[in-house]
Amino acid sequence: MEFSEEVAWVTGSSTGIGRAVAEALAREGRKVVVHYNASEDEARKVVEGISSSGEAMLVGGDVSDSGEVGRMVGEIEDRYGRLDVLVNNAGSLVERRGLAEMTEDLWDRVMNVNLKSVYLCSRAVLPMMKRQGAGRIVNMTSVAARNGGGPGSVAYATAKGGVSTLTRAMAKELVSENILVNGVAPGIITTPFHDRFTPPEVRENFKNAIPLGREGTPEETASVVAFLVSPAANYLVGEIIEVNGGQLMN
Repeated sequence: MEFSEEVAWVTGSSTGIGRAVAEALAREGRKVVVHYNASEDEARKVVEGISSSGEAMLVGGDVSDSGEVGRMVGEIEDRYGRLDVLVNNAGSLVERRGLAEMTEDLWDRVMNVNLKSVYLCSRAVLPMMKRQGAGRIVNMTSVAARNGGGPGSVAYATAKGGVSTLTRAMAKELVSENILVNGVAPGIITTPFHDRFTPPEVRENFKNAIPLGREGTPEETASVVAFLVSPAANYLVGEIIEVNGGQLMN
C-alpha cells in the first residue's frame, strides 16, 4: 500500500471513468473520496467496494456550485485534514444539440458542469495543498477538445477545449507551489456516457475510425491517471495525455 498516507478526491466517481479512477487509486492504498451529484446509490456501491480492503468517504453535491464545493471540501478536511490528489472528472454532454438549436440555458449547463467545476474544485483545494507543500491535480478533458467532437457536441467540445487550456494555465501558476497539474484526454471509452448520448450507429462509426479497432475501457484511462499522480510522473507538468487508441492519427 504505497500511498497509504495520501487522500484523493475524484469528482464524478459513481460510474464510468471516475469509478475506475477511484478504484485504481484505492488499490494503491490511498484514502479515496468518492463524489456523486445525482447517482447516490451507485456511489455508495463504489464506497462499499473500496471499503472492503481500503478506506473511502462519500461526498455529494453540485461541483458547479461554489457553496456546494466549499461544503464538500470542508467535509474532506474535517475528516482527513489533508488532500494530496484531486481528479476533476465530473462532466457531461448533457444533451446533443447543434449550434443553431443550442439554447443559452443548455450552453451554460454544459459549461458549468465541464469547465466551471474544474475551476471551482481546484480553487477550493488549494489552501490544503499549499499548506502541505505539494499536490497533484488531474483534469479530465476529451479528444473532443482536439477534433471538435461528434454530432451535436459543440458546447461539450468547447468546454473540454477550455479544460485543456485551463490545465496548462493552472500548471504554470501552481508549479512553484509544488502542485503539479496535468490532464487526460479520453477518446471513445465504454461508459454509461456513450450508452446515454451516442446512438449505436454513430458509436459504430466512431469505433471504425479508431486504429486499434475498439473502444477503450475505463480501467485503461484510470491507469494513466494513476501514473500521473505517482512519483513516476514527477517531471511531468502541463501535459495532456491522449488515451484514444490512435484516433488522432487519422
